Amino acid sequence: MRLIEELGKRRMLTVVKKVDFGVYLGTNEERVLLPKKEVPKGIEPGDPVEVFLYKDSSDRLIATTRVPKLTLGALAVLTVTDTGKIGAFLDWGLEKELLLPFREQTAKVKKGDHVLAALYVDKTGRLCATMKVYDRLRKDSPYKKDDKVEGIIYEKSDNFGVFVAVDGCYSALIPRREVHGSMKVGDTVYARVIKVKEDGKLDLSVREKAFIQMDSDAQMIYNRIKECGGKLPFTDKASPELIEKEFGISKNAFKRAVGRLLKGQKIQITEKSIEIYEK
Repeated sequence: MRLIEELGKRRMLTVVKKVDFGVYLGTNEERVLLPKKEVPKGIEPGDPVEVFLYKDSSDRLIATTRVPKLTLGALAVLTVTDTGKIGAFLDWGLEKELLLPFREQTAKVKKGDHVLAALYVDKTGRLCATMKVYDRLRKDSPYKKDDKVEGIIYEKSDNFGVFVAVDGCYSALIPRREVHGSMKVGDTVYARVIKVKEDGKLDLSVREKAFIQMDSDAQMIYNRIKECGGKLPFTDKASPELIEKEFGISKNAFKRAVGRLLKGQKIQITEKSIEIYEK
């Protein structure tokens, strides 16, 4: 086992030598330093120690007994601590922050943002983070149609919709036709499974089934009309773009909700407006 090939992983290594500034782990031929402040009490040569291998600020391979929030082959939601000329920096539980290069970002990030990230070794041999996790997500989720799920948005596409990692690990998509309102990378979404594809990926909707959602939409629209002084300056014939902008729902959903309000005699529609019905 070459130690450099274990970069980014947790491994059980053997103490081979004690020095004033720590202990060396590995073999007599190849070893790595575990700094003194992290050496377990009473440790002696020949004893095993579980450590994580990474590179320090001087680009030297080093061991730590601390458990980072992210290791090779895993995914984790990390917080952006800062941004710089080469990318952003993430808190992953170690003294040295983790670099998220610009080219590995699926959206521009800023300090305080939360991002779903994976770990990789770049061509210079450094550990870096990537937000491009599509191919790393699992397709064996336990969920079925109509189940409620929670996930984090990790990428958006004008062609396909909003990509979500359900439970931070399962591959899912909110199809473009189901995308309403403001959604951005890093947001947590609560959704309903509308389809489990043959390859195991999930299609999601952030809205309930139409007959359930209709009542909620109707109440939301009615409240908005009241806020506008009892009158909306457009009807259910308004453009889909205007309805999406004003209410964050599709035109079909808007018309269903307006129909429910009409049936309940709560509104009336004039030539150019929707108004609260005065009985």
